[in-house]
Amino acid sequence: MSATFTPRPYQRDAITALRDGWKGQHNRLAVVLPTGAGKTVVFSNLISECLPQLRGQRALVIAHREELIEQAAAKVRAVRPDLRVGIVKAERDEHQDVDVIVASVQTLAVPKRREAIRDIGLLIVDECHHAAARTYMEVLEHFGAWRGVPTAGFTATMTRTDGGLAEIWEDVVFTLDILDMISDGYLCDVRGKRITVDTLDLDKVRTRGGDLVDGQLGKALEDSGALDAIAKAYVDHAADRPGVVFTPTVATAQGAADSLRAAGITAAPVWGEMSRDDRRATLARYEAGDVQVLTNCMVLTEGFDAPHTSCAVIARPTKSAGLYVQMAGRAFRPAPGKTDALLLDVMGASTRHKLASMIDLTAREIGQAEENKTLRQIAEEHAAAEQRRALAARIDAEEINLFGSSAIRWLRTDRGTWFIRLTGAMFLFLVRDPGTRLYRMRRWTQADGVHAPKDDVARPLPEALAWLEQQAKVLAPGAFVARQARWRREQPSAKQLGLCRRLGLAVPRGSTAGDVADLIDQDRVGRVLGQLILPAA
Repeated sequence: MSATFTPRPYQRDAITALRDGWKGQHNRLAVVLPTGAGKTVVFSNLISECLPQLRGQRALVIAHREELIEQAAAKVRAVRPDLRVGIVKAERDEHQDVDVIVASVQTLAVPKRREAIRDIGLLIVDECHHAAARTYMEVLEHFGAWRGVPTAGFTATMTRTDGGLAEIWEDVVFTLDILDMISDGYLCDVRGKRITVDTLDLDKVRTRGGDLVDGQLGKALEDSGALDAIAKAYVDHAADRPGVVFTPTVATAQGAADSLRAAGITAAPVWGEMSRDDRRATLARYEAGDVQVLTNCMVLTEGFDAPHTSCAVIARPTKSAGLYVQMAGRAFRPAPGKTDALLLDVMGASTRHKLASMIDLTAREIGQAEENKTLRQIAEEHAAAEQRRALAARIDAEEINLFGSSAIRWLRTDRGTWFIRLTGAMFLFLVRDPGTRLYRMRRWTQADGVHAPKDDVARPLPEALAWLEQQAKVLAPGAFVARQARWRREQPSAKQLGLCRRLGLAVPRGSTAGDVADLIDQDRVGRVLGQLILPAA
């Protein structure tokens, strides 16, 4: 076997997950791999490993469209030359004396065609997010998917609760996130940019089946001048990139190609009803570099393999994260000289619809997409921010607990600065040493402002706290600074309450004299420190 197709570690893990899963109670299992992860390598090796246990039975690979059959069969032969592969579609009926049959679901939907195929002991469903369709259900039922025959589904876009898919696939036994693929160098990193068309009103486009209606969306794009905006954006941001434009209708695919050509970009459209020979010729011109951009009406979302593609234009705004992934994923495969992929998302000036975007490429929470940052950068920055927040929360909890156990009356300003009030004209406080978890001690007096100690050393919090508490005991009577001083439990005085009214401080019902004193001191010290240039705690 060629070293090129030796299973990668994650591909080996997916095979193991399927085989181990079939030993349990479920036989209809799914694997979710990003576009470009090499699902054909996975199921070709899976078939090869399972055949010896099938006792003369064969594997059946079911593909979504007839035009993908040849491609799937060729890939299986390339990955495992030891396997005998036959094709069943239209006029071809090569199911005798082969190990693997690659067939289209449209052909297998014809009863006499599927009934002629015998001895199937392993089912592989490519692009298995389509499997809830009636034709798939009939085919899978016929070949024993509900009678214990090991069945594996492969897709880049499926969640466990996707409509009827949850009834087809009993478990998703292996998933791989696109960020893992990018981090390991198996896929290119990706950055995104919005093409905002002010005259495009997506709010007027109806929704059907959970997504925008293609025909209305296409008309909105044409009427708004979005196709010319796409061409301009391509020249501005992707002039040196080979790319693919996804549109909702044949007319918009053809119109987008016209606009790109008018802007000086060689472009050609492909669509579903185009003749097979014309489509092959157009794809060959793109592969050869004679065409820079392919525009298409949703025919290149599956099975299209052109690694040099480095730009995907999503001119088919969608609410479906799965569809977005299928479109965007066409640009992620690595290729010589290719450093990253660029996504250009066509957007209206505003919309009530929640549209899929670059952050939907990953199942992880990574916050909001930012232009000029790659998906990996956004994810890493989000993870670092989450880590900082978690650390700050932990340290903050430790600090509060530490101060709370002190016998000294510590208070904290709105900005988070810890202080000890000594008299009306003096207090001590701690400042965070920039970039560290260390603290420096400071004293403020009304006469002279802020003073640093002679030994101005940044110390860990427990040391700084102990040092400042020692100073407080020297500089002020114990009753002034003690947290448990008797006066603090008394009723607030009229003078205290009058001062709070003048300062605009709300006094909670049931507050003690100590509580009111704390409100006043926090307000006073906060005002003083707010006028100073101090690092935030």
